[in-house]
Amino acid sequence: MYSHGSESLIKQAREIQEPELQKFYSRLVKLLQGKELGHETVDSLQRLHLILSATKYTRTLFHFQMNYQISVSLTLWPQQAGTRADLSSVCAQLLRGLDNRPSEAPAHSLMHTLPVLNTILTHSPECLTEDHITLLSKRLVDWLRYASIVQGGGASSGRFFTGPRSRQPVPIAELDGMVSGDFFTVLCVGQGFTEDQWMNVYSFSMLHHWLLTYHSVSNGNSTIETDDRSEVDGSVVSMVSATSSSSRLLPPKERLREKAFQYCQRLIEQSDRKAQKKTDTELQKACLVEAVCILDCVCVEDASLVFRTFPFIKALFGRLSADLSFARVLLPIAQFYLNHGEMAAVDCESVWKLVFGQFPAELFSDPFLAHELLRFLRLNLEKFQLGVPQYTHFFPNLLKFLAWDSPAVVDDFVDLLPSLVTPATAVELLHTLLDLPCLSATLIFLLLHSQFISPSTCLPISEPGGRGLLSLDAFRNPSFRGLFLFMLRGEAGSGDTIDRLSTLHDLLAEAADWPRVVQCAQTIPVLLHIYFNTVTDETAMSYIPSLKKKLQFYPKLITPSFSYCFCRVFSCHLLRMCKLHPSLVVDQSHELLEFAGIPGNVYSKEELYTHVVWVLGEYLSVSCDSRCSVSLITSCFETLEAVLFEITSSGTPPGTVCPAPRVITTLMSALAKLASRSHDLIPRVSLFLSKLRTVTRGGSVAWCSDEEDLVAIVTRGEELWSLLKAPSVAQSVLTPSPHITTPQWHRDTNVAMPLQLRALTSLTHPQ
Repeated sequence: MYSHGSESLIKQAREIQEPELQKFYSRLVKLLQGKELGHETVDSLQRLHLILSATKYTRTLFHFQMNYQISVSLTLWPQQAGTRADLSSVCAQLLRGLDNRPSEAPAHSLMHTLPVLNTILTHSPECLTEDHITLLSKRLVDWLRYASIVQGGGASSGRFFTGPRSRQPVPIAELDGMVSGDFFTVLCVGQGFTEDQWMNVYSFSMLHHWLLTYHSVSNGNSTIETDDRSEVDGSVVSMVSATSSSSRLLPPKERLREKAFQYCQRLIEQSDRKAQKKTDTELQKACLVEAVCILDCVCVEDASLVFRTFPFIKALFGRLSADLSFARVLLPIAQFYLNHGEMAAVDCESVWKLVFGQFPAELFSDPFLAHELLRFLRLNLEKFQLGVPQYTHFFPNLLKFLAWDSPAVVDDFVDLLPSLVTPATAVELLHTLLDLPCLSATLIFLLLHSQFISPSTCLPISEPGGRGLLSLDAFRNPSFRGLFLFMLRGEAGSGDTIDRLSTLHDLLAEAADWPRVVQCAQTIPVLLHIYFNTVTDETAMSYIPSLKKKLQFYPKLITPSFSYCFCRVFSCHLLRMCKLHPSLVVDQSHELLEFAGIPGNVYSKEELYTHVVWVLGEYLSVSCDSRCSVSLITSCFETLEAVLFEITSSGTPPGTVCPAPRVITTLMSALAKLASRSHDLIPRVSLFLSKLRTVTRGGSVAWCSDEEDLVAIVTRGEELWSLLKAPSVAQSVLTPSPHITTPQWHRDTNVAMPLQLRALTSLTHPQ
C-alpha cells in the first residue's frame, strides 16, 4: 500500500492532460540545453519519469534526438515504447550511438546508454535482435580489453571523482600504488579517467547480466547495419595486452567470453595486492564476487574453460578460506565448485565444511551473509539434495540463522525445511525445531560471553547490561558446558539432552520473554506444519517415544499460547499420519498409552490428549493391524478407564477448569469401541455408563459446570450403552468396515442403486 502522499502524487500524474504534458516536456528540453544541470532539471526529469510511469497507457513525447543536451534523459526512452517493435526501435537508436566513432558520439551519451540497455535487457530481452547482440558484444570487447592505459586529463581526480586537469599523460596505477603493467580494469586507479576507461567500468558492471541473458534473445531479422570496427578504434594497447590472431577469428559471443575470462583473471590477480585505502579493500571484495560469478557463467556456456579456470579459483579459495571476512566472496566460489567440481574431478569437502560448518557457526549474526547463504541454498536445492550429502548433516548449524533472526529468514526455511527431512534426520530435526527457543537464548549468551554484542541489543529494558543474569552465569559454568555445547552443535547425531531437558529449561527460564526468543518461538508452529506435511514415511514417526518429555517441560520456557499452538499442530498431523499408516498405533502403543494414562494431560493438553485417545480407539483393531492382540486392547481399555474414572469421580485440580465435554465423550467412545472388539470388556463399560446416568440424576457434578454439556455427555453415554446391548451391532456401528465408510454404491453395477439413480434422473430431467 502506498502512503497518502504517494497516492496523491500518482493521482496527479495520471490526471495530467496531453497538452500540459507536451508543454512541460518542452520546458524540460530547454533546461537540458543549458550549460549546467541544476536541481530544477533533476527534479523535472524525476517528475517526467513519474508521469510516464504512473499509467498503463503509453504517453508519447516529441521525438528524441541523440545529442548531449538530452543524453541524461535516456532513462525515459523505454517508457515511450508501447510495443515490442517500438522498444526494438529504441534499442536500434541507442546501439547506433554506441557504434559511432569516439569523435562522432558525445562522451556523456555513451555513459548514459549502457544502463538504459541493461534496463531493457532486464525487462524485455526479446526486444534485442541477433544484430543487436553482435554489435554490443563487439563494443563490450573493445571497452573491456582495450581501454586506455594512461590517466585521463580532466575528467576527474581521486579515482572516479571530478577534479583538476593533469597536464602530462601518466600511466594508470594498481591499488598498491605500483604502475600498472597490463590492461585497464575497474581495480586500476588514477587522478582522472578517460571516456573509454569509464566505459570499461560500465561494461564490467553489466557483463554478468549480459552473459546470463543474451542467449534468450530470439533470432530476428537484421535491423541495423553494423560497421565491424571492433578492436580498431580502441586506444593504444600495450604489448602485454595484445590479443592473439586466433582470438580475433572467434565469433563475437565467443570472443566476448574469452575477453571476459581474461578480464576476470586479471581482477583475481589484482585482488592479491594490498590496497592503500580501506574503501579499495571493499572494492576488491566486490569485484572478486562479480569476477567469480562471471567466470562461472562463461564456464557454464563453454565447458572447455573449466580446466583453465579451476587452478586459479582453487588458489583463490586457498588464499581466502582462512579469513571469514571474505565469506561473501567465498559463496560464489562455492557456487563454482558446485557447478563444475564434478567435471574437474575436484574434492569439494573442504568447501562444504566451510560453507555449512564455519559460516553458520561463527557468522550467524551477519544478516547479509544469512540472506546470501540461504539464497544460495534455495537456488541450488536440487543439486545439494542429489550430490552433497553433507547438506542435511549440517542442519543444526543452518538452523542457527533461524534461531537468531527468525522474522528475516523464516521464508527461506519454508522452502528449505522439506529438503532437510530425511529418514536419518527426521527425529533429531523435530527435536531441534522444538529446541529453537533454547538455541536462540544460547546464541545470545555466546555473543554476550564473547563480548561481540551489546546486551542492550538483545535483552529487555528490565535487565540492563546483562548483569546478574543467572542464565549467563550458567552458560559460563563448566558443569553445564555439555548442555550448551549440545545446543551449539554443528552437525547432526552428536549427543542428546533429552534426559536433561528439565535442567536446561530451568537454566533458560528467565530468557522466555526476551524479544529474540519470543520471535523464534512464534515461527515454530509454521515450521512444524511444514515438517509434518513432509513426513509421510512410517519410520519418521519414531519421534513419539521422546516427544512426551518435550511436551512435559516446554511450559517452563515458552508461553502457554505457544504450547497450545504446538499441541494443535501436532494433534492435527497425528490424525493424518495415523490415517495414512494405521499400524503406527500398534508400533507406538506403549508411548501413546503412557501419554494417555496421565490425567493431568486432560487439563493441560486437552486437544492433543483428545486426538491421542481417538486414535487409540479408532485404530487399535485387528482390521487395521493383525498384530493387535486381545491383551493390547485390554491394556488400552484399562488405561483409559482409569483416567475417565478419576476425572469423573473427583473435582478438578487447583488452578484448572473442568475438563472439556469433548474429552469425556471421546474417552467414553474409545472405551465402547475397544469393548466391541473384546466382548469380555462390555460389562465393565456398561457398568460405568449406567453409574454415570445414576450420578447425574442428582443434578450438577464437580467435573462439569455447564448443564447443557452434562446433558450432552449423558445422552452420548446412553447411546453407547444401548449399542453395547447388541455386541454384533455395536461392532458394525462403532468400527464399520472400509466399504461402509467409503461407499461406492452409485458405481456398483451389482446393486440396484445405479439403475434407480438413472430412473430418477430421467424423470426429473426430461429430454
